[in-house]
Amino acid sequence: MSFVVNRRDLDFYLYEFLSTDRLFAAERYSEYDRDTINAMLDAAQTIAEQAFHPIAALMDENEPTLHNDRVSVVPEAKEALRAYLDAGFLAAGFDSDVGGMQLPWTVHQIISGIFMCANTALSGYPFLTAGNANLLNTCGSEALKQKFLAPLLEGRWFGTMCLSETQAGSSLADIRTRAEPLGEGRYRLTGSKMWISGGDHDLTENIIHMVLARVPDAPPGVRGISLFLVPKIRVNDDGTLGQFNHVVAAGLNHKMGYRGTSNCLLNFGESGECEGFLVGDENQGLANMFHMMNEARIGVGLGAAMSGLAGYLYSLDYARERRQGRLPGNKDPQSPQVRLVRHADVKRLLLAQKAYIEGAQALLYYCASLIDRQKISARKDEQQQLALLLDLLTPIAKSWPSEFCLEANKHAIQILGGYGYTREYPVERFYRDNRLNPIHEGAHAIHGLDVLGRKVRLFDGAAVAMLKSEMQSAIAQSVESPLVEEGRELERVFVAAQTCIRNVVDSDDAEAGLANATLFLDALGHVVVAWMWLRQGLVAADASHQAVDTAFYEGKVAACRYFFRYELPRASAQFALVGSLDRTCLDMSEAAFIGT
Repeated sequence: MSFVVNRRDLDFYLYEFLSTDRLFAAERYSEYDRDTINAMLDAAQTIAEQAFHPIAALMDENEPTLHNDRVSVVPEAKEALRAYLDAGFLAAGFDSDVGGMQLPWTVHQIISGIFMCANTALSGYPFLTAGNANLLNTCGSEALKQKFLAPLLEGRWFGTMCLSETQAGSSLADIRTRAEPLGEGRYRLTGSKMWISGGDHDLTENIIHMVLARVPDAPPGVRGISLFLVPKIRVNDDGTLGQFNHVVAAGLNHKMGYRGTSNCLLNFGESGECEGFLVGDENQGLANMFHMMNEARIGVGLGAAMSGLAGYLYSLDYARERRQGRLPGNKDPQSPQVRLVRHADVKRLLLAQKAYIEGAQALLYYCASLIDRQKISARKDEQQQLALLLDLLTPIAKSWPSEFCLEANKHAIQILGGYGYTREYPVERFYRDNRLNPIHEGAHAIHGLDVLGRKVRLFDGAAVAMLKSEMQSAIAQSVESPLVEEGRELERVFVAAQTCIRNVVDSDDAEAGLANATLFLDALGHVVVAWMWLRQGLVAADASHQAVDTAFYEGKVAACRYFFRYELPRASAQFALVGSLDRTCLDMSEAAFIGT
């Protein structure tokens, strides 16, 4: 049994749930077939198991260190990354004309997930670099791409995103970092950035920062933010490294999880002139940065699902091996103890993990498939519709796994009992790593405000209408299946969601309407994941008559029914509360929390 991947499940997502084979008929992906994809999955699993997984605990126990303004990471990390880079996985999802493999994004996400499950801290470095390179490739000038893109995709240089500041946090309207024009697209950067993952390290010879800053006379708020490419080491015109660019690690943040990923306070231009290059146009920085942020948000959700999977695989193996207690009705203390997996409540904890994790994975891979469908579509209107649906699903794909796959990690600890919260076993580390994800790339509440305050209202509710249309296909299919009741329940709860949205949108009290937006985010996430489970369940129910993999398909149907019976009912109550514009939290006075 592998502790970094469930290969049978990946085959299900690729070839049964999403029918990825259809992509290979498109010219863009014509060089791929099942054999090629399976060989890549084999290679990823081998590297993850042999290079990434063995040093995960080592990196957790030996955090990066700061000495003389330089950050050092355990040397084993560099060796493991070399195997990953040599296999070409960092650039796999990029087009061939810039040095990538032009791999379907769905497959790229699945491969990335294998490495996240094996070692979430180590996978953070190439993950950020790929996002950085994608932003540069999408928004950068040809001159910047010529100079910086290839070294990033080759992994000779790594990249970051620099948004937050100590006084601003998630409120980007309040950033203070300045950029003074020097001419020819060059700017002098001054200021500090906080919470920068991968902000400094000794894993590569250079680090390329994407930095949000304000130019002189910029409009206030987010309308006055620009984006700059700022290398740690300046790059000469011939591509060789030049002088130090005065990007200094002023401190390390010591986190409860992701401890192997350096997290820095960076000072720009404090010790000397720091040179940066404008990416895109002035005052368009936030819109440009969203190319990286949205990719990162889905990546955070994927990381959350993979930390959950790591705990599930370990706790399942433990429950199958560990003998403890006897079943109800057996009063004989001399009789053999049964394996933990025989106890009903342990089965509940395992089934909850399975429902959360495999529901989250289905959502994340579905989102990736929307990107692939956009890329091969020749119709502009279809591309726009798919982009709109992805825009609605992105905050859910980030936030729902971050909340509920963390819950799965909690269940994994519970199954191990007292051993679960000791450092002799990895499940407590998986929980600590995952606890950061509700904060990564925008705190949970911010995404609730985004969904209820903006996404459901776009183009008079067009995104919600498209979601309904997509769901309707599965609901209609369920009528002639063993999951007919689940299909009816999904339809009923989605009606409750639409009623809730109308009540909030029609209200003149914007503050009350958004007071419980986080609850709406969770509830809508439950609806979307229920849809993902209905789709999985329908495929599994149709295939369960086969002579092979019977237990696998039975497990999918059981997890589908678990989610509808144990999880989805909470969404109706949350929609009712949000739609009532309840003011209980909003009207709570500051003094009333403690009486003074």
